[in-house]
Amino acid sequence: MQLARVIGTVVASQKYEGLEGVKFLLVQPLDHAGRAVGGPSVAADTVRAGPGELVYTVGSREAALALETWFVPVDLTIVGIVDDVGVEGASAPAVAVAAAAAARFHSVSDGGVA
Repeated sequence: MQLARVIGTVVASQKYEGLEGVKFLLVQPLDHAGRAVGGPSVAADTVRAGPGELVYTVGSREAALALETWFVPVDLTIVGIVDDVGVEGASAPAVAVAAAAAARFHSVSDGGVA
């Protein structure tokens, strides 16, 4: 699983059979400190995530299995919305990083800008 932030939507007027009704979102993968890793990717959405939300994704075969119609051609699927991030037994800097990531999430989800 990989943490990611929803940064946009993708509109597709033509979809492969089995993907009708599936919403696609543009997500930015994040590292353990909440920093962007690599470029944005398109992900199928199974949890009704919205712009700015912190989500977790699965890739490869698991991405296709997470959809109602199995074995459709997707390689990234959003399978959860993250409510909070905590690091037990971590040093103060790691806790501060987790708190900052959660604060960015809450400011965006409350209508602010990340």
